[in-house]
Amino acid sequence: MPILKTSRGALESISLAMSIRPDDSPRRLLEHLEAEVVGQTDLLLGLIVALLADGHVLLEGVPGLAKTRAVRVLAQALDLRFQRVPFTPDLLPADLTGTQIYRPSTGEFETRVGPIFTNLLLADEINRAPAKVQSALLEAMQERQVTLGEQTRPLPEPFLVLATQNPIEHEGTYPLPEAQLDRFLLKLIVKYPSRTAERALLDLPSVVDEDRPPPTPPAWNAADLKTLRAHARAVHVAPPIKDYILDVARATRSPAEYGLDLAPLIELGVSPRATISLLRAARAWALIQQRDYVTPADVKRLAPDVFRHRLIPSFEAEAEGIDADSLLQRILDHVPIP
Repeated sequence: MPILKTSRGALESISLAMSIRPDDSPRRLLEHLEAEVVGQTDLLLGLIVALLADGHVLLEGVPGLAKTRAVRVLAQALDLRFQRVPFTPDLLPADLTGTQIYRPSTGEFETRVGPIFTNLLLADEINRAPAKVQSALLEAMQERQVTLGEQTRPLPEPFLVLATQNPIEHEGTYPLPEAQLDRFLLKLIVKYPSRTAERALLDLPSVVDEDRPPPTPPAWNAADLKTLRAHARAVHVAPPIKDYILDVARATRSPAEYGLDLAPLIELGVSPRATISLLRAARAWALIQQRDYVTPADVKRLAPDVFRHRLIPSFEAEAEGIDADSLLQRILDHVPIP
């Protein structure tokens, strides 16, 4: 465990962590979500990490795994606005961001905002939308603003994009550009629940009516989330942990420097943005675990989710059936732990 009393920032970290009431902790939020979304704990943990780290999430999984439900329940728990937009090949940028309408009676343009002006935006089947829509979404994800004509409007705070894509169906889809993939803090692989969890799902009252109101009023709000984010930012990261994060990231770009014979299998390593994202995600994860410091185990736990969509395997790797997760596992097994 790192020594936390060597700096003023570390002392502030302890003070903030001690000030979290049990009812307001991320762990309590997880329990609240698990009552409504059964068998998808890893998905819910990933969504909470993204909320605390203020990052977007790409969800990959076959239909019917409660991805939409999880996002909707999360919005209800935090009393945030939620919009679901089906991304289709005929979707236009104006359908997402809004447009300006000319009013002959006044001789002026009236701005009509689109569904992107919300707190949690579920971009359903994001890889089915054409390039112009992806470009409009990219500005919102990076700058947290939307340009309509000559006007630039800030998006509500908080603002998160939670995008889904189907790993099976590829007909009529457009590969997401690397620049956009790099804006997602996490890529979560949503798997089937266990048999026990799926059996418990059949006893959940809400399976009869998915649109019923939540059983309890929202337990948190945007102000509570802002406080929790401040706690996450104050989580202490010791210098050796930062060096470890950097080593894992750089090993994807220059594996030979770390004694790894992976260069022919990697087309493109992760960006510096990915390094920063892993630091932010590890802080959020530590807070969920009710700790005020990051450990190497936190880094290893989050690295696949943060890096898998940023690390591009080479054609040779794909021919051998080696994916990004396999490459990352080799790197994590090899890079020394502080």
